[in-house]
Amino acid sequence: MKKAAAVFSVLSLVIWACNNETKDSVEKADSANEKKIDSPGVSTQPIKADEESASFMVRAADAGMAEVQMGQMAQNKATNAKVKDFAAMMVRDHSAANDQVKSLAGARNVTLPDSVSDDHKKMANDLSKKKGKDFDKAYMDDMVKGHESVADLFEKSADKVNDTEVKTFINNTLPKIKMHLDSARAIRKSLK
Repeated sequence: MKKAAAVFSVLSLVIWACNNETKDSVEKADSANEKKIDSPGVSTQPIKADEESASFMVRAADAGMAEVQMGQMAQNKATNAKVKDFAAMMVRDHSAANDQVKSLAGARNVTLPDSVSDDHKKMANDLSKKKGKDFDKAYMDDMVKGHESVADLFEKSADKVNDTEVKTFINNTLPKIKMHLDSARAIRKSLK
């Protein structure tokens, strides 16, 4: 009976460990932040993040890392000069925004994902298989969809986030995201 209980315990631990490994980096960051926010201990951080601010920063970091990663790919694989220029702008602008998110998160002890989410990995993997004009069109399609999603995230979060500095970041960054979206739509249209 003791052997059966020991085997059951080991199996339970293995199953638990395997289940935790299936979480992508965004889910892991969310879990870590929930634990920090819910913990009753005295924070050594000067600013404690509210749940909406932490969730926003995790999603903004994920999207920003994806934009940089795909922008770097497009700088190498794109054939159209406008697409290459857009990709360079994505790397430059989203790297700067990512640095701001990291700074805000660090001051609030918010855990950010260490890599892009599984959805973004799949998108990048699918994109990497394309070449030439097909790549250019697929990249610009992804940029339109991605910036529509990010603009929506920023707009909805602006009303929900309580942290003044995070709200300022949202309000200062949203116009640039909308400019990226307009540019992506125009370039996509020119590729047809």
